[in-house]
Amino acid sequence: MTKIRIAVQKSGRLNEDSLKILQDCGISIDNGKDQLKATSMNFPLEVFYLRNGDIPQYLRDGVVDIAIIGENVLIEKGQDISIVEKLNFSKCKVSLAIPKNVKYSSVKDFEGKKIATSYPNTVIEYLKSKGVTADLHIINGSVEIAPNIGLADGICDIVSSGSTLFKNNLKEVEVILKSEAVLAVSPLISEERKEILKKMQFRIQSVLQARQNKYILLNAPNEKLEEIISILPGMRSPTVLPLAEEGWSSVHSVIKRDTFWEVIHALKQAGAEGILVCPIEKMVM
Repeated sequence: MTKIRIAVQKSGRLNEDSLKILQDCGISIDNGKDQLKATSMNFPLEVFYLRNGDIPQYLRDGVVDIAIIGENVLIEKGQDISIVEKLNFSKCKVSLAIPKNVKYSSVKDFEGKKIATSYPNTVIEYLKSKGVTADLHIINGSVEIAPNIGLADGICDIVSSGSTLFKNNLKEVEVILKSEAVLAVSPLISEERKEILKKMQFRIQSVLQARQNKYILLNAPNEKLEEIISILPGMRSPTVLPLAEEGWSSVHSVIKRDTFWEVIHALKQAGAEGILVCPIEKMVM
């Protein structure tokens, strides 16, 4: 049987999140400790555990067919590689930072300065777009220490929570780009494997939709029903069922996670009672 070959980061947060979404898609992976390759037991899929920075070349060469990778890595090393799905996890920024005690007015302050980074192509393109020329020092790992040892005036690196910058007495001054995990595809993928990819994308989209929504059940007095229904967006329209108690109805709907508390507050104000909120495992549109 033909299997589609997927690359995921060998270790770290992106590795955990990647395996979690595959698991949520119902794909079981027999991945023993320290394995570099694993096979799914219930889906035509092989998993390759690779260094994040090496994945674009493996996609380009057709060694793997697809990959879950940070968008920032593709911008740096694989702009010729197509993204077929944004995955809404492992979000971060690629930012310029300088010592806290240095005054900053604009990106023009980097003119002629030394910048330590693991993202030279990204930095060059950004500075070029701003009409700035700087001296880059390419460092793999521990970029944030460079200003403290006099190697650079500033850095360009990934920023998630900002705690690493804080610990190294740095401050973020420019956000070059925002990134999240994406599903990327090799330009050499075969037609047979594209069909497997379509099935996999269908599962991924169902999981992502479920993660972004909550299922809600509530009781509503019939005289308030129209107002309460107007608050609920729903997938098409809310489901309304009569309760055993006359004059009351049960209302079922779906609400977006990012507007959850605003909607709940509005429902309470409109007279909804007994509000239950449930996670959604899969959501097929």
